[in-house]
Amino acid sequence: MGDTGTTSFLDQAGTQPTLTPAKGLRRFLAKDPLESDLGRRRFRLKTGASRAVFINAEKSYVFGYNAVLSKQVEKVEEIPAEQRPFGYEGAAAACTVLDLLTLTRGRRLHELLAGPAQHHRHAAYMGAGRGYALLRLRPVRGARQAHPLLRWLAVDGFGFQWSLTRADRMVGERTMPDLLTRAHCAVFDQGLGRLLWYHDCATPDDVAARIAGYPAGRRGDLWSGVGFAAAYTGGAEADELWWLADHAGADGFRGHLAQGCAFAVAARLRSGALPDHAAHAVPILTGAEPDEAAAWTDRALIALGHEAHTHDDFRSWQAQTRHSWARRHRA
Repeated sequence: MGDTGTTSFLDQAGTQPTLTPAKGLRRFLAKDPLESDLGRRRFRLKTGASRAVFINAEKSYVFGYNAVLSKQVEKVEEIPAEQRPFGYEGAAAACTVLDLLTLTRGRRLHELLAGPAQHHRHAAYMGAGRGYALLRLRPVRGARQAHPLLRWLAVDGFGFQWSLTRADRMVGERTMPDLLTRAHCAVFDQGLGRLLWYHDCATPDDVAARIAGYPAGRRGDLWSGVGFAAAYTGGAEADELWWLADHAGADGFRGHLAQGCAFAVAARLRSGALPDHAAHAVPILTGAEPDEAAAWTDRALIALGHEAHTHDDFRSWQAQTRHSWARRHRA
């Protein structure tokens, strides 16, 4: 376990723009920036660059969350571009919490998606799911007003946040929350898989050992989440990514790891320039260049047609992306 001292945490997390404190009842919903220190949650954080990667991602999330509560969401744009998706993830979580508490039928989230977060929709939908998890509500209706398939990423975000705050049970005891239907469980496990990448600080051997403790029927989705986080958030060096790919292949889920990575690079490309860590991860985890891997997800989405919206459609989107990866490696 890494050092969890406050001074060390603040040194690694860096600085961000200043927000005016939230006023009125909103101040009771604001988050303490120290929530970004994942070491306080007993995550297995190493010293070094990977620790800072995860702390900075969560710090940007908390900043975006508090920016909405302070009515200063425009300040998310002042975050460095590589961190901005995490800021909008937090902003979407705050919008969702406010929408649910005030019964405004997703108005704030919809405005965020149509405005500042229009290029960060993957992040915003995952953030919406985190907002539902904060209120212990199933993520069903809050993200329906926009993309009919991306809204399923809210369940992924729910899985991440639920597991983040209950790591002893979700990671240690491998339980599943009663709030979810069977259709939600697989996408929940993707969020849990992303959380495992954080929890074990991008250490391939530890992540693989952790996944091996889950039933076989859950491991594919966990590997998909790990692939997403490894490319989207980063934290691993090239040799570690090769080990990660080898572990996924040995477990029989190499295609799931590649599919998660392809979804991540598609999300990153829509947000703007591709960060260096993602550009380096994609060829290792998918065997393709970033543009090609992102195109797999686009072709699969187009093939589903305009009426696709169900859980089965979302799963088909993922499966067709894996088929593109498999065809690439048979050629």
